[in-house]
Amino acid sequence: MGLYMFFLPKYCSEMNPIELEWQHIKRDEIVGRMFEDELDLAYAVIDGVEARGKKGDHQVERIKFYNDSSA
Repeated sequence: MGLYMFFLPKYCSEMNPIELEWQHIKRDEIVGRMFEDELDLAYAVIDGVEARGKKGDHQVERIKFYNDSSA
């Protein structure tokens, strides 16, 4: 069998599966749209992720991260 070592650049988007999904969202789901503010863009991205999930028959789950500033 053996051991194979590959030296990649610090960031190699081709090796990161989420980058391909992000390309599809930008190209297929939010292309050509203008947004009033960051919130509208965020909702469009969420809708795009959900649409991609449905197309691929994948389960999509939203998780909210909270900032606990009291810590």
